Amino acid sequence: MLNAGFQIKKLVQLALPVLIAQVAQTMMGLIDTVMAGRVGPADMAAVAVGTSLWLPTILLFAGIIMAMPPLISHLHGANEEGKIRPLVHQALYLALGCSVLTMIILANADQVLGRMDLEPALLALSSGYLDAVLWGAPAFLLFQVLRSFTEGLSWTLPSMIIGFVGLAINIPANYVFIYGHLGMPAMGGAGCGVATALVYWGMLLAMVIYLAISGRFKSFELFKGFKAIDWTEQKAIVKLGLPVALAVFFEVTLFAFVAVMIAPLGAIVVAGHQVAANFSSIIFMLPLSIGIAVTIRVGYYLGRQQPDIAAMVAKLGILLGVAVALATALLTVLGREWIAHLYTNDEPVFTLAVQLMFLCALYQISDAIQVVSAAALRGYKDTVSILWIAFVAYWGVGMTVGYVVGLTDWLVEPMGAGGFWVGFISGLSAAAILLQLRLKIIQKRYVAVAA
Repeated sequence: MLNAGFQIKKLVQLALPVLIAQVAQTMMGLIDTVMAGRVGPADMAAVAVGTSLWLPTILLFAGIIMAMPPLISHLHGANEEGKIRPLVHQALYLALGCSVLTMIILANADQVLGRMDLEPALLALSSGYLDAVLWGAPAFLLFQVLRSFTEGLSWTLPSMIIGFVGLAINIPANYVFIYGHLGMPAMGGAGCGVATALVYWGMLLAMVIYLAISGRFKSFELFKGFKAIDWTEQKAIVKLGLPVALAVFFEVTLFAFVAVMIAPLGAIVVAGHQVAANFSSIIFMLPLSIGIAVTIRVGYYLGRQQPDIAAMVAKLGILLGVAVALATALLTVLGREWIAHLYTNDEPVFTLAVQLMFLCALYQISDAIQVVSAAALRGYKDTVSILWIAFVAYWGVGMTVGYVVGLTDWLVEPMGAGGFWVGFISGLSAAAILLQLRLKIIQKRYVAVAA
């Protein structure tokens, strides 16, 4: 339907539940940090250290599952619903395989922790956190498959509902395992790992129950008719999803590496940078949610052999992302002092964080363009280009500019953390330009084939 108002309305309807689900997930991380922090600084640090290894590992494999929404939306748009159940079954098998790999990696995380020069107490707590949270990997990845099923069918409400289910489990589970109640030992920060694993299993169970009783999905009979592993189908999913997974990994590791690079500059610099980085990660949920909606709608219209509408949806999604980014950037600049005070009362950290908020505002605009553009390309099943563009933009441009401007005097006086934020903006801007160019090429290709 070539109606801009209708398409924007659909994008918002799809994106809003996803956004709320992402907020609920972020709240879980915040609650973990706060509740562990009440035990002691070592427990809070253990959650941070453990999460720094857990998230990149699990997100790498979850990135592969991100192939599912465009695959399902294509089939949905083409009225080939009969092919969706077998595809989901193959993705569930794949998720189980990936979860085994995740658990093996995290079970051997002591090899990494041992090289981090941690205090013995912190090392023990961090190791305990990872030993517990790894049992949540199967549930997390299986849930991502089922979530992709509902979202690929343009129904994102379950993500929101079950996000709150997870939040409802997280608080009492933390209370029991961190502080030791109901006969459980007090595990401190390591207890967050147990609670997080239980949250993921609870969310998976809630999703299974929802799909089993919902009339909307009854015709799919999703949990019947399982057949043997189809290695051709497995290969097709991995081929589409692995580039997305690696692109996400490049972005996550870029931020982690920058934190290491600025560590010699002192705790104040690291803390100020962390304030801006954490705030930007919260704002990132907005374009991310719009991007997920764009992937679904683009895939749907391509399945219906309507590339002209798919192109319009991509364009409107990018414009919507930019509009939202302009609004959040303005709020960031105007409210920078209030935002920084939410994180810290330490005057030097506060001062640096306020300064970085200006760069954080610029970051949001280029980030919105590249996120939604990449999401549109996923809808076109063009993921290999996303991988190479991410590598060149994040590490080739972003890291190079950040290092040169932040730590050397080759161009200007070393800017410290601010220099790396200039690098972020440069890298994201490069990604936005390259992804836009690639998107236009792919769109012309589809239109030519349709003609």
